[in-house]
Amino acid sequence: MEKNNNMVCDMETGICGPAGDDTGAMEFIDLSAPKKTIDLYYVTDPICSHCWALEPVLRKFVHQYGHYFNMHTLMGGLLEKWGNGPVDPANGINGPADVAGHWREVGEHSRMPIDGTVWYDNPIESSFIPSRVYKVIQEKHPELANTFLRRAREELFAFNKNIAQDDVLIDIVNQVGLNGEEIVKQSKLPEANTKLHEDFQLVAKLGVRGFPTIVMMNEEQQGVRIVGARTLEDYANGLQRLLPNETIKPKELSGLDQLLQEEKLLFSREIEEFYSIEKSELDDFLQSRLAQNAYTVSSILDEKYIQLN
Repeated sequence: MEKNNNMVCDMETGICGPAGDDTGAMEFIDLSAPKKTIDLYYVTDPICSHCWALEPVLRKFVHQYGHYFNMHTLMGGLLEKWGNGPVDPANGINGPADVAGHWREVGEHSRMPIDGTVWYDNPIESSFIPSRVYKVIQEKHPELANTFLRRAREELFAFNKNIAQDDVLIDIVNQVGLNGEEIVKQSKLPEANTKLHEDFQLVAKLGVRGFPTIVMMNEEQQGVRIVGARTLEDYANGLQRLLPNETIKPKELSGLDQLLQEEKLLFSREIEEFYSIEKSELDDFLQSRLAQNAYTVSSILDEKYIQLN
């Protein structure tokens, strides 16, 4: 029978039990997460269609690499109001109805569903209205600000709601667990408008003109600016450029059940991007990762979306 030496103490090393190679007098170890030395500024707008298209990639990037940066979401001010003249003549946007066709193209290309008929039936008068609601929540309940932004985009792009209307905004804020009437009321006060314009000033300082734009800055105020909806590799490569002395490592992805608990609703394209699967694999993937009767699959604009029961 092999002798168990776990209780033996070595007189030379002063170690009781199996020491292995750890016999040095002193060694430095670091069990902490990497210090967040990067500030990431995500410049966006509640009615930005390409920001909606970016959601699958941005979610995965934040999940895998968020331990390297502090994320700041800034409102960019896409549409203050409709006037008598063209708003964006270079892109053929002369009035609300012109936006619908552009949105449909973005939705078809990205497979993040966009209805767009709101621009015919009940056009949004200004993106500043939901942006001010965002700023109120960001100041008072920062942990829920991006949840509100996500819910607002779902209602606007997929479910065709006018998120510049008080009743719609109140309902969305209620969904995230806050007092919708009170938050919307506060968004009409001068303080909310001041906070919004502070975002605009920072956006201008960062040299951002279009959305979405991601700016990553290090402690020396050197950075990278990535304009438009790009790939996960583009954002990871930008982050790596700012951390040249270390090899960035992505975190392990959370399970689908946990992801759905956090997000509440995910479109097929988002699950495909997050777990690197094909559209044709979705049904089998859901069955293998979620308990039977634990979720509901629905469809809108020929795209599936999944919710936990």
